[in-house]
Amino acid sequence: MVTGTHLRIGILEDQQLFLESLVNIFESFGFEVTARCSTVEDFLSRTRQQPPDVALVDLRLEHRDGTGVSDGLRAVELLHDFHPQVRPLVLSGNRSATDVERCLRAGAAGYLCKQNVSCADLLEAVERVARGERLVPPELFPSPLPTEESSASRGALSRLTSREREVLGYIASGADNLKIAVCLGITERTVKAHITSIYRKLDVENRTQMAMLACQLGVERPATV
Repeated sequence: MVTGTHLRIGILEDQQLFLESLVNIFESFGFEVTARCSTVEDFLSRTRQQPPDVALVDLRLEHRDGTGVSDGLRAVELLHDFHPQVRPLVLSGNRSATDVERCLRAGAAGYLCKQNVSCADLLEAVERVARGERLVPPELFPSPLPTEESSASRGALSRLTSREREVLGYIASGADNLKIAVCLGITERTVKAHITSIYRKLDVENRTQMAMLACQLGVERPATV
């Protein structure tokens, strides 16, 4: 049985009934809910006061006065920049692979779809994210990497130099070549050379695949980009 002993959860969700249901679920399994908010501003304020271990974030947040909609992705980005110890887990109704990729690049530790996640799935996901794992939904990768292929990818990752792993971490965070060059204090030409080498060693076809593989294999990403 999944238990949340000593795990702190912050929840950003605009639908009041769903928010209350999530709070009840987590508290009944021993999690401590440190924030239960419907706006990005309130959520970040509560996070500053009492940082959770895992932040459960909805993407589309309708204002309760009907004046508009906020993007929960902003909360993910700000958590990544200013509270890197907090692990954001997106729980959204969006099924777009593009949205999933945006969230992972912004710093999300995982992504779950509301329509097909069970209570047990959610609790397990929170605990896995809290342990440092990254969760990629099957909608983006319809079948998990076979064991042999996964082992081969990890082996290829081990062949990267320390600098190449740094560059890969920035790519996983969505940084462009110029940004990587500035952050690492190297030329843009050198960054391109490192990326060419990473392409060859990881056997990926494009930058998106490179970023997603980095997320799957748990490559460390910089706290700020």
